[in-house]
Amino acid sequence: MSVFPKSALRFLVPALIIFLFSPVIFPSENDYAFKRQQMVEQDIKNRGLKDPVVLAVMRKVPRHLFIDESLRSRAYGDYPLPIGEGQTISQPYVVALMTEVLRLKPGDRVLEVGTGSGYQAAVLAEIVKAVYTIEIRKALADQARERLASLRYRNVKVKYGDGYFGWEDQAPFDAIIITAAANHVPPPLIKQLKEGGRLIVPLGSTVYFQTLTLATKRKGELDVEQISPVAFVPMAGEMQKR
Repeated sequence: MSVFPKSALRFLVPALIIFLFSPVIFPSENDYAFKRQQMVEQDIKNRGLKDPVVLAVMRKVPRHLFIDESLRSRAYGDYPLPIGEGQTISQPYVVALMTEVLRLKPGDRVLEVGTGSGYQAAVLAEIVKAVYTIEIRKALADQARERLASLRYRNVKVKYGDGYFGWEDQAPFDAIIITAAANHVPPPLIKQLKEGGRLIVPLGSTVYFQTLTLATKRKGELDVEQISPVAFVPMAGEMQKR
């Protein structure tokens, strides 16, 4: 057992009093806004993304409100973070990249497979007319629905279900974004994509790494372009049976 010398107590006691009675300072919304600006400049623009609409949205959407309070100090780092249920919120650069390559228009209707925290849906909702997002884990679907509603994203509809089968009664879609690793593009999604529509998916192994792949529907078939190596959690449900 160590013992403080008496001479140290005259320094220790005032310091302890200051510590106990000092107010706890939490980051303000201005602090978070500054960190978002830094994130866009350092981690998104510096890596070659240029779409001014996407950059503006990434500066606006409060990523820290889509994760647990205990992780908010790390909200604007360029890496994924856990959101529960074994899932993650994607790193900001990947969210921006997937959004930019879809070449979205204000009047578009977009289907998202894999709601997760709801962050990607919020980013999409700032750009397009309507977002339909499906989450296979009920707890995450319920949390995302409540979170998006509290942030007044009225043009987002959240559905609890298996995204492999899409959202048939809301089809066709101008764009589809799959935010989980898939070893193939689900046929129902191809059917629900408009002619000329774009689909983005982490395609390949559902265990290790995948290739972010952009597919454009032409004459009922997919014209495929490889974008970048990525690492996503695997798509659950029907995908695991194929």
